[in-house]
Amino acid sequence: MSIVGGFDIHRKQITFDYLDVETGQLQRGQIVPADRAHLAGWLAERFAGRGDVEFAVEGCTGWRYVAEELARAGVVAHVAEPADTAALRGRKRHAKTDKTDSRHLRQVLADGRLPECWIPPSHILECRALLETYRALRVEHTAWVQRIHAVLFHQGVARSGDLRTEQGRDTLRAVAAAQLSPAGQVQIATALDMLATLDGHLDALHARLLQAARRLAGARVLAARLYGVGPITALALTCWLGGAGRFSSARKAVRFTGLDVTVYSSAGKRTPGHLSRQGPAVLRWCVYEAGKAHARGTAADHRYYERVKDRIDGKRAAISEARKIVRQACHILTELGDDALAVT
Repeated sequence: MSIVGGFDIHRKQITFDYLDVETGQLQRGQIVPADRAHLAGWLAERFAGRGDVEFAVEGCTGWRYVAEELARAGVVAHVAEPADTAALRGRKRHAKTDKTDSRHLRQVLADGRLPECWIPPSHILECRALLETYRALRVEHTAWVQRIHAVLFHQGVARSGDLRTEQGRDTLRAVAAAQLSPAGQVQIATALDMLATLDGHLDALHARLLQAARRLAGARVLAARLYGVGPITALALTCWLGGAGRFSSARKAVRFTGLDVTVYSSAGKRTPGHLSRQGPAVLRWCVYEAGKAHARGTAADHRYYERVKDRIDGKRAAISEARKIVRQACHILTELGDDALAVT
C-alpha cells in the first residue's frame, strides 16, 4: 500500500490522518460535516483512480457508511476492534484527542498490528438492523405491560384479562373505568394505546424477519438442526457468527456473545459468576430464549437442564444451554463457511 491512513468518526466531523509511504508526505485534517455525501466527495477528490490506498476506522457507530464509501471509491477499508485498538496505545501519557486517535489507527495499520473486525455483506447488516429494532420493540412492549401491572397494584386492583388479546384489553378498560382513579384511567388508556401501536410494528417486523430467515441458507440449517432454535434465533446466529474463518474455536464464539463468565484479576471484590455481557445484546437475548426451551420434557438435553436447575436455578440452566447452542451453531456455520450467508 502506497497510502495508509486512519479515520476518527464523530457526529459532526471525521478526522483523518494519512501518509504517502513513497513520498513521506503526511496529511491531516477534518471532513465537515460527517455525512456520506461529503465523504464521497473528499475521497473522489484525493484518491480517484488509485488502487493502493488503505484506511482504518474504529468499529463504532458510523463505521458502516464510511466503510461502504471507502469500498465504493476503491479504497481498502479496515474496521478496528475498539477495545483491542485502545489497548495497543499502552499507558496514557497525554490527552486523548481526535488527532491522536486517527494517527494511532494509521500507525497500527501500517505496522500490521490492527485488530480487525469482520465486515459483513450488506444484506447481513440489514438483517442485523431489523433484529436490533425487533428486540427494542419487544423490550418496550414488556415495559408498558409492567407499567399496567404497577398501576393496578398501586391502586389495589386485581389483574384481569389477558393483555395479549383484544378481549382481555377490553376487560381491562372496563375494570379501569370502574375501579381506578381518573389519573389511573389515563395511565391505563395510554399504555393500551402504546401496546396496540407496538403490536402493529412487531407483527410487520416479525413477518420480514421470517422471510429473511427462510431465504438465508445458514438460518435454515440452524433452525432444522438445533432444538429450540426458531427462525429468528437462527437468523441472529447466522448474522453474527456466520462467515468463513470467523472464529478459530467455539469458545471464542461464546465469548463474543458475552455469555462467558468474567473474572477480576485485580484486588477488587466482586461476586463470582457475572457474565461479561459484551457483544451483541440481540444475540444473547435470542439464544437465552432458545436455552429456556430445554425446560420442556421433549428436549434432548432436558436431563442436563434439570440437573443444573436443581443444583442452582432455572436461569443458570438456560444460560448453560445457551452456551451449548452457540458452540453447536459455531461448528455448523464453520462447516458451511461463506455458503451460510448465501441468499436463495
